[in-house]
Amino acid sequence: MNLRIAVEKKQGSFLLQVNAEVSGERIGIFGQSGSGKSTLVHLISGLLQPDRGEIYLDDECLFSSGKGVNLSPERRRIAIVFQQAMLFPHLSVKANLLYGYRRCRTENRRIRPETLIALLKLEPLMKRGVHNLSGGEKQRVALGRAVLANPRLLLMDEPLSALDDTLRFQIIPYLKSVSEEFGIPYLFISHSILEMQLMADRIVVISCGRMAEPTTPDQLARNSMAQSPKGYLNLLHLSGPVQNNGLYAYPWGLNTLLISDGEPTGSSLFELSSRDIILFKKHPDAISARNLLECTVTEMFDSEGRVGIVLSVEGEKLVAEIVRSAAKELEIRVGSTLFAAIKASSFRKLA
Repeated sequence: MNLRIAVEKKQGSFLLQVNAEVSGERIGIFGQSGSGKSTLVHLISGLLQPDRGEIYLDDECLFSSGKGVNLSPERRRIAIVFQQAMLFPHLSVKANLLYGYRRCRTENRRIRPETLIALLKLEPLMKRGVHNLSGGEKQRVALGRAVLANPRLLLMDEPLSALDDTLRFQIIPYLKSVSEEFGIPYLFISHSILEMQLMADRIVVISCGRMAEPTTPDQLARNSMAQSPKGYLNLLHLSGPVQNNGLYAYPWGLNTLLISDGEPTGSSLFELSSRDIILFKKHPDAISARNLLECTVTEMFDSEGRVGIVLSVEGEKLVAEIVRSAAKELEIRVGSTLFAAIKASSFRKLA
């Protein structure tokens, strides 16, 4: 997917001015509330018309003020999943799912409803009314309805922000799986760095109606480390735990991590804050933390007075965070050997 957009749109005192080109299958649009994210979604989808400029999707002109082109939303074949599910209240789950599919031209119908229903695990819901669904179920139905419209681009406008953490991390695998299974590229819009890390390969930051150059989820997390309440979030996919004195012992590369929040079987995703990693210059004689890892410093970066320390642990990577004075006192440099202590309770299970 290649999207070129150079538009202006004024709404009251707010002016959106965008001139950017993004390519890829999993693109994140990151910004705080009021930055212009939703306005941008509406302009791309055709729900809102720019004052001037042009929008091209894969070399097709969707809008051009100079050429007098403004394709209608249905001709653009772009589907949206909103923050709220926005299901039709008078229709059943099945009727909601098939709404866009029935309006899709026959030659564009490449996704079979049965395949999607199985992928999203919607079979038990098909005969229900939408009022009898949980928040997570509603979002799965909304996602299914959008995908069955057989779009060439999927816009997801803060689709997880109305859900609690439990539901949020249950929905994320579904969002990713429909894109991978059916080859539908997406723009994922959010103000959450964690969601950007989980959902996007490339990210465009929008602030006060302006867009910056594309970056990566890792670079966004590094740039935001000092401002984020949790610092840099290390994401660890772990599986095959063994119970060990009331803890769960997870293999991690050539090491074992002892974690208090786990599951007896299966795989899990954990987050670990950069601020929960304590660094030692020498091997400590005794500590209460259950994890002590010998590491090599491979990189260092600044983030508003704090220093990110990128650690290699037998080929695995962690990012720790310390103040600049601590880095100086410990004489930390690229190539230094350090010991990282992590409490078993510092790992937070996401999914």
